[in-house]
Formats: sequence, structure tokens, C-alpha cells
Amino acid sequence: MSSGLKGIKTVRDFELSGKTVFLRLDLNVPLDGQRITDETRIVASLPTINYCLEKGAKLVMASHLGRPKSAQDRKYSLEPVAKRLTELLNKEVVLMEEPSSEGVKHILYGNMKNEVILLENLRFDVGETENSSELAQQWASYSDIYINDAFGASHRAHASIHALPEIMHKKGIGLLIEKEIKMLDSLMDSPKKPYLAVLGGSKISDKIDVIEKLINIVDGFIIGGAMAYTFLKAQNIPVGKSLVEADKLKYAKEMIARMEARNKTLLLPVDHVVSTEFANVANKKVTTGAAINENYMGLDIGPQTVKNFTAALSHAATVFWNGPMGVFETAGFNEGTFAIAKALAENNGNKIVGGGDSAAAAEASGYASKMTHISTGGGASLEYLQGEKLPGLEILRPRKQSEQVS
Repeated sequence: MSSGLKGIKTVRDFELSGKTVFLRLDLNVPLDGQRITDETRIVASLPTINYCLEKGAKLVMASHLGRPKSAQDRKYSLEPVAKRLTELLNKEVVLMEEPSSEGVKHILYGNMKNEVILLENLRFDVGETENSSELAQQWASYSDIYINDAFGASHRAHASIHALPEIMHKKGIGLLIEKEIKMLDSLMDSPKKPYLAVLGGSKISDKIDVIEKLINIVDGFIIGGAMAYTFLKAQNIPVGKSLVEADKLKYAKEMIARMEARNKTLLLPVDHVVSTEFANVANKKVTTGAAINENYMGLDIGPQTVKNFTAALSHAATVFWNGPMGVFETAGFNEGTFAIAKALAENNGNKIVGGGDSAAAAEASGYASKMTHISTGGGASLEYLQGEKLPGLEILRPRKQSEQVS
């Protein structure tokens, strides 16, 4: 069994027939008005939803969406999600207007036929983010079993993630969280070698804890994105107007020395796609080397860097990718990021993509289906790899005898 799942029950450990299951999902999808622009998280939730329905459970599904200021913030309504789930499940998904609605009981104790319940955006009730035990008691009053399948929210001690399972006797995780933890554990517990971590994105500061955790496990780091410019500047290579974290130059210098001392690979860009202004394609050009002219800023890795990174990745047995290589949202500065996705697609090893921008980049590249696993939780996956305890998981583990007495 995966070490991170020790003591935690899964949805398969419970008799579900005729029971009401409170299923905390991560249906926090991007919306353009009423249109869902990426339904990855909805699709990722389906195996657990379908498992519960096949086993005869009555389902109360719950999720947050965005960061509404109040229940009047209707653009954060889960209505588009309810409609999409109705289509995907071929069942009526009844959206309850208030997360704490008493109406749930009327439906549950009535004659539920081909329906499932979806609570409206949990964050429409302030008690959710305040980890309110009163709100949790409300949900517990009609729930027999609590299942958390919202990996992307499990690093937050909110009412539906922490206060509710704290008072529920029967509790566990869904199939998605089980897969997430097994996949992330495979990066830490005896990963196949050679093992490379590809890190990108804008800041080293966001990745320091992950670097520290991985530095003794991986065989090398491949670093792109804006964080690479801090590493280059630490080696006195001019980076023009590129984004640099001045307070992290010392750390970057020390990390380069540590990698050399351990005889590990550290690949940095040797050329760049640059422009005079952010995301300005009209002034785009490619540098001939690692240095960037003072009037330009780096916005993607260059063609020679792509070759170097691709060659290294072709030999890797395990790859963890977190962070794009450039401004991948802009055509013209997405080639480096998409080339990394292609290199992983062509690799036969264990390829795990962190959530957030990396997941979006993998999707946009068209190679998402070729990855071993794409995490649905950006912040949660990084915190887990850093060795931090996720409240949503810890509350599901059996408590020590001394804690139970109190």
C-alpha cells in the first residue's frame, strides 16, 4: 500500500447500498460566463460518482467554485456544472440553492429515483472557509458516510474538508485521491532511475521546498520558465529585462554548487525566445546564446534549449513536471512548453505532471492523454511532495488512543 494512504479507508471499504454518501468533490472548473472551458476536474470525479451509484448509494455531492465574496456572487454558481453532470451521468442533478439547505432532507427522505443532489457552491456559506462545526453538523445530520475526493482542496482546513469528517464515524477517500496519492508517492518512494524533475513557472520561491525534498532523490533538474533567469543571473549571465528574484540569487548560486558537488545534472536554457515587452509577438526574436540583451526579456526557451531538454528527457525513467517553460498562454511563446509535453509523450517511463499551469499546459499541448498522471491539485500536489500534512487527509487517519480519550 502507498505510504501516504496508511490507515485511510477508501470508498470501496464501505457498504454503500441505501446509504447517503456526502461526496466532497473538486468541481472548481474555469468558466466563461455559463460555459465550462475545461472539464478535466468533472471528468476526473466520474469514477467515484459512478462507483457510488452502482453500489446503490444516495448521493449528496459538494464542491466550491472560485472565491465568491458572498452568495450573491452568482457568477460562481455551480449551475453549469450541474447541467454538465446531468448529461454525463444521465441522471437529474438537483442543485440545492443553499449549501446548508434543509431541502436536502426532503429529497433524501422522499422517493429518490434517478436523481443525485449537488449542493450549491460551498463558499456561498461563510461557514465553509471558517471550518464551521455548525455547518458540518448540518451536513452530518443526513449523511451516513463521508467521502473526500477533492484532492485539489485537501490542503485547506475548510468545513467540508475538515470539520465534517471530524464528526463523521464512517469516512474515507474516493478513487481520484487514491490515485493521486499513489502517483505522488511513486515520485518519492523508490522511483525508477534516471529520475528528472522539470521545473518552470515564474518563481523559485514557490519551488524551494520541492527542490529541497527532491534534491537527494532525483538525478537532475531541468529548469525553464522565468525561474531560470534567476539561476542564469546567479552565474553572472546577463538576462536583460527578464523576471528575476533578486532575493533568491544566493539560493540559486548555492543550489548550482550543491548539484555539482553531488554530480547531478542541472540543465538551464542556453538560448531564449525574447521580446521587448511582455507577450509582444511582433518584436519576438531568438538569442544566439544564454545572454539576453538589456532591452529584451526572456519569454520562452529557445530551439537549442528545446533540443538539450528533449535529449535528456528521452533517457528518463521517471519525470516530474511542474511549471511551464514560458508564457505558454500566448501563441509564439508556447513552443518550449509544448516541446516538453511532446518529449514526455514520447517517453515510456513514469511521467507525472503537477496541477495548475502544468496541467493546463499539458492539456493545451494536445499530449495530456500520453501522461501517466496529471494531478488535479496544483497547490495540494506541491504541498504533499514537500512533505506537508494535508488537513483533508490527516483527519481521515485513525486517531491515536490518547487523542480519542480527550
